[in-house]
Amino acid sequence: MPAKGMPTTLTQGSGTKGGIGESTLRPDGALKVTGEFAYSSDLWHEDMLWGQILRSTVAHAEIASIDASEALAVPGVYAVMTYDDLPTGVRNYGLEIRDTPVLAHGKVRHHGEPVAIVAADHPETARRAAARIRVDYRELPVITDEASALAPDAALVHENRDDHHIARVPHPNIVHRQPVVRGDVASARERADVIVEGEYTFGMQDQAFLGPESGLAVPEEDGGVHLYVATQWLHSDLRQIAPVLGLPEDRVRMTLAGVGGAFGGREDLSMQIHACLLALRTGKPVKIVYNRFESFFGHVHRHPAKLHYEHGATADGRLTHVKARIVLDGGAYASSSPAVVGNAASLGVGPYAVDAVDVEAVALYTNNPPCGAMRGFGAVQACFAYEAQMDRLAARLGLDPVEFRQLNAMEQGTLMPTGQPVDSPAPVAELLRRVKARPMPPERQWESGEGADVRRLPGGLSNTTHGEGVVRGVGYAVGIKNVGFSEGFDDYSTARVRLEVAGGEPVAAVHTAMAEVGQGGVTVHAQIARTELGVARVTVHPADTRVGSAGSTSASRQTYVTGGAVRNACELVREKVLELGRRKLGPSHPAWAGAGLLLEGGKVVTDGGEVLADLVDVLGDEAVEAEEEWRHRPTEPFDPRTGQGDGHVQYSFAAHRAVVEVDTELGLVKVVELACAQDVGKALNPLSVTGQIQGGTVQGLGMAVMEEIVVDPRTAKVRNPSFTDYLVPTILDTPAIPVDVLELADDHAPYGLRGVGEAPTLSSTPAVLAAIRDATGLELSRTPVRPEHLTTGTG
Repeated sequence: MPAKGMPTTLTQGSGTKGGIGESTLRPDGALKVTGEFAYSSDLWHEDMLWGQILRSTVAHAEIASIDASEALAVPGVYAVMTYDDLPTGVRNYGLEIRDTPVLAHGKVRHHGEPVAIVAADHPETARRAAARIRVDYRELPVITDEASALAPDAALVHENRDDHHIARVPHPNIVHRQPVVRGDVASARERADVIVEGEYTFGMQDQAFLGPESGLAVPEEDGGVHLYVATQWLHSDLRQIAPVLGLPEDRVRMTLAGVGGAFGGREDLSMQIHACLLALRTGKPVKIVYNRFESFFGHVHRHPAKLHYEHGATADGRLTHVKARIVLDGGAYASSSPAVVGNAASLGVGPYAVDAVDVEAVALYTNNPPCGAMRGFGAVQACFAYEAQMDRLAARLGLDPVEFRQLNAMEQGTLMPTGQPVDSPAPVAELLRRVKARPMPPERQWESGEGADVRRLPGGLSNTTHGEGVVRGVGYAVGIKNVGFSEGFDDYSTARVRLEVAGGEPVAAVHTAMAEVGQGGVTVHAQIARTELGVARVTVHPADTRVGSAGSTSASRQTYVTGGAVRNACELVREKVLELGRRKLGPSHPAWAGAGLLLEGGKVVTDGGEVLADLVDVLGDEAVEAEEEWRHRPTEPFDPRTGQGDGHVQYSFAAHRAVVEVDTELGLVKVVELACAQDVGKALNPLSVTGQIQGGTVQGLGMAVMEEIVVDPRTAKVRNPSFTDYLVPTILDTPAIPVDVLELADDHAPYGLRGVGEAPTLSSTPAVLAAIRDATGLELSRTPVRPEHLTTGTG
């Protein structure tokens, strides 16, 4: 140990283990795989009550009356609340447009809408009581598609709209409309040697997180409430909850509980207000946990879509123009539909250089289930359609589909259809080259000396085939996704970092309101603190509203934005520590007066590696703390008429090659391999990055061949609200997913990183569809593909 203030030599680059660039293990990983992790559904409080929600059994109806007398007579029931029992005049909420009633009033607009809430001393008692509430519905005709929503005599889903989008839409049943127009499409069409048009249908996908919506509301002595909840954005929840309760925000305290997945489905409120209302009404803690049936009605889904595309190209393979109309079904309430429309419109051409573009995207109000955020956020639906178009164009031109894409691929400096230049690496052609160059998986892997291994065949363990009628296909796709919140949104995050001595060594503490929903943010925050402060021990505090907003855990933004805030807060702490050292130890060595001092390995060192002091000696009994609010570069709204504007802060790119085997007689599909190449800018945790890419890939696979919420077009009722009938990929459905990670730094982002989690969800779906088309020769213009589409050719 060197004497205080005296220099020795530290081996250059020894650093602190567990920093950025390393595959540090997740602190919650072992707990989750062993079943020991505490999720929000595990919350418990002495003397707590259980909440239950009564939901509408019809999709569109007037409420003539509600009679709760039988429910209130059930022994063990403490409270029943309807719209008339709400404590303030603020009775609606919403992320952007406050059009969603806390409890239905006068009318229900979708199947499963909350009508009443019950608190009782046992969950079964609460359920039985809710079932005894009598609601007299007078059913109304349902609006389920574009034709019924925009008909001249169409009923209005929301009769008295006053939101800021209403002046810009041609019909009140359109939530939002965004055109993107650049260049002269009419002239470009005349130059085209080949024109391809296509109509595409994209199904409604559920986030299908395994942890159901749940939380615990505890009344406080000051008349406020403390809510422990699984969510994606604590401060957004707070902003919507407090006005309904009639409380100032500082009396609604929120702490993040264990989250069992999200994927966008926890960005909107679910049970939060209901639990708080019941807790304040009864004066007792109230816990609400949805079952799986309720969960399908309790959160938004991915927008289903109808997409019409026209692409033109010259004989040598150059795109001349793209014209598109994208119609998204937003369901009964707005949720994040306006932002989804903005993404679909601005990213609707894909990662290609095209001078003439005319895209229109709209979201409709209907009586279908509300739709909002889900991984990929508007770019997924568009990617499915434009990649199908690129394959059809390549076939018409007699070109290889990968080479055709590479010929038209955007690169750094390309103008987006919105006129925004892509000012960081855009290695679209290279990503495609990499997935194409990968060795192909061996043919007929199901064959063995002892007969067919049916697990490797379409149909799997159902033993439907031993290889007869099985055909292989290969398909490619590439996509573009924005990172962070866009269109002028004030996208920022807050971090508080503290450095002090504990147990004889320096310890850093990081406190943010970031929702850890499985993305690994807590791991990365600790890695950033180790890197910037040079300490081995880092504590990450539970997320709550005692610190400023961290924004939403969505849009692939948390590592970028909250990571940026943590880094900047660490930099402020480092400067304060160095200033403290200069005051305490400066006279002992002239290097203290110079620039370039670092914290590394628990010591203060020069950039030449000389150790000036231990952090323990510099800090002594003092704690150094800093709080930083950090923003990325500003964006701007898209022009409402032309869609022009610098609307996005960053773009991410991923490409896939799918290899499938199809039983053409039974219409069954086995995805053999889904190879991905993605540019991540800088992999702060390579293992987590690979996991995110593989997870997004599997979610896209589900959309390609199995996942769809089926809504009855006559009644707007959900037909399959269970994991028995809504199918998600299991480990037996998951193919090999080799990942090729590029690290081409974005100089505008912390550490050069690029958001990772969403881009692979875009291109995996169209790659699988392209491979199935290659195997079968069918057009297949809808997703997910069902067996009957392959056996009858109707997809």
